[in-house]
Amino acid sequence: MIFSAFERMMAGRYLRARRKEGFVSVIAGFSLAGIALGVATLIIVMAVMNGFRADLMDRIFGLNGHLSIYGQYDNLLNFDDVAKVVRDVPGVVSVTPTVEGQVMLTAEGRSQGGLVRGVRADDLKKRPDLANAVISGSLDDLHGQDAIMIGSRLASNFRLSLGDKITLVSPKGKVTAMGTVPRVRSYTVRAIFSIGMSEYDSSYVFLPLEAAQTYFQVPVDAVNHLEVVVERPDRVSEVTAAIAGAPVGQGLRIRDWRQTNSSFFNALQVERNVMFLILTLIIIVAAFNIISGLIMMVKDKGRDIAILRTMGASRGAVMRIFFLAGASVGVIGTVVGLLLGVLFCDNIEAIRQFLQSLLGVELFNEEIYFLATMPAKMDLHEVLNVTLMALGLSFAATLYPAWRAARVDPVEALRNE
Repeated sequence: MIFSAFERMMAGRYLRARRKEGFVSVIAGFSLAGIALGVATLIIVMAVMNGFRADLMDRIFGLNGHLSIYGQYDNLLNFDDVAKVVRDVPGVVSVTPTVEGQVMLTAEGRSQGGLVRGVRADDLKKRPDLANAVISGSLDDLHGQDAIMIGSRLASNFRLSLGDKITLVSPKGKVTAMGTVPRVRSYTVRAIFSIGMSEYDSSYVFLPLEAAQTYFQVPVDAVNHLEVVVERPDRVSEVTAAIAGAPVGQGLRIRDWRQTNSSFFNALQVERNVMFLILTLIIIVAAFNIISGLIMMVKDKGRDIAILRTMGASRGAVMRIFFLAGASVGVIGTVVGLLLGVLFCDNIEAIRQFLQSLLGVELFNEEIYFLATMPAKMDLHEVLNVTLMALGLSFAATLYPAWRAARVDPVEALRNE
């Protein structure tokens, strides 16, 4: 073994200081607590940031797809022929023809802005994130010229249920001698969905494709764009290149999720990196506490070191004793922090609910953070990197004090005593 039983015993005795030397043990305790809190906080924050990003991506892609195909100028003509070719491209999971437009939603004396999407019910069934989000009614009822599906928050805000009417008002209306007259039409609520993102649940509505074409005056053989879902979102550029190289790809405009949401996800990545650097400082401060505590211990134990040396202990043995004393604080603190972080992440939503009920405040407003629950997704490599970093800093912090202990001259130490 690297450390003998004698060295482990001496390191343990030095960590359990006597009452008159208790200040050293207090510093060691604060160092252990600092490392534990630093490791736990870093694991929790990284897991929450990963979960937040993954949940947002899943919900955004659940409605928007991974890339969109537009016509050369305005509408995409002969969309069924284009969609058939795109479906045969390797890596493509589904293709959804979509008609989209901004409207004013009104019902029960209330009104707000919203986004209408015209999609075939069969295509919606192929999007599991949306098909499984239907909480009332059925996608099978989403057909005809007067059917509509709305979000749960919109239904709650407008006090709507199945069978009720909601009116769409489009600013792009008919041009008459008296000016532009907005298009106004009422639809019957046939289904209600809940994605879990406040923005979508409160402002998105779905019409059958034919009804949306009629309302927005889009030709029957045209749509605004095609939404494409791919197998590997991280390799969407390969699918984009394959579609652009297909016979129908000439003149089409293709935008993938990286272009559409680049600023949003870049901001999340920058925030994540900054949080990692800031929280790493907690561990670094705790490592400095280990250094200060060990230096004080070396000065305190000068006489003991001299006696050990005169009894035959080598400089290496003395160095290993103090290295083990400091490293024990780092190892125990890291293990405690790792357990705290993992347990907190596994029960983060229950802890949030408990704190909210205890403090009487809302800690995670879904209207601000877009999600109904607090997500946490631990990455094994990140947890391993945080653990190794904490251990490495702890071990590095013990080297200089241990080297100083090994360099103590026993003659000088005994003479000063």
